[in-house]
Amino acid sequence: MAEHGIGDFLQAKRKAADRLGVNDVSVLPKNVEIEDALREHQRLFRRDSHDHMLKEQRRVALDTMRRLAEFQPRLVGSVLTGTATDYSDINLHLFADRSESVALKLIEIGVPHEFYERRVKMDAERSVTYPALRFDADGRTVDATVFPIDGIRQSPYSPVDGRPMKRADFREVSELVASG
Repeated sequence: MAEHGIGDFLQAKRKAADRLGVNDVSVLPKNVEIEDALREHQRLFRRDSHDHMLKEQRRVALDTMRRLAEFQPRLVGSVLTGTATDYSDINLHLFADRSESVALKLIEIGVPHEFYERRVKMDAERSVTYPALRFDADGRTVDATVFPIDGIRQSPYSPVDGRPMKRADFREVSELVASG
């Protein structure tokens, strides 16, 4: 994940299993253990460059959040948790009555984008598909999932630990940028 930019835990586990000749993926570490190891790897081998890169990703996230403020953006994922790599996208959750409102805003500010659908796990037994947009911001890829307005009250489950995903608003990301 650190060296090759694999962002999906299951894909990374399968690749590791193939390399190690292991047929049973269940014997491989849990996602939380992998994230901890990734954090330790970054601390040991890339501390200065990682800190600089992470601060830059958070700055781009903050600028993007400012530009999309009307959609109450929240930063989620590895850029928030601090485990982002050079390959990591900036992941945002946006809230709107219609995803087209976000697309119109991006057009208004001159940002080319593409639509797709993202499947999100909302609890242990339920996944929901939401519209998402991918676009470039200052040389970084931003991946924004558009939830309904009331989606701000329930965070989807994290693929790392299966608990509600941490979300940071503009103020919280500003504090991360200022402190980092």
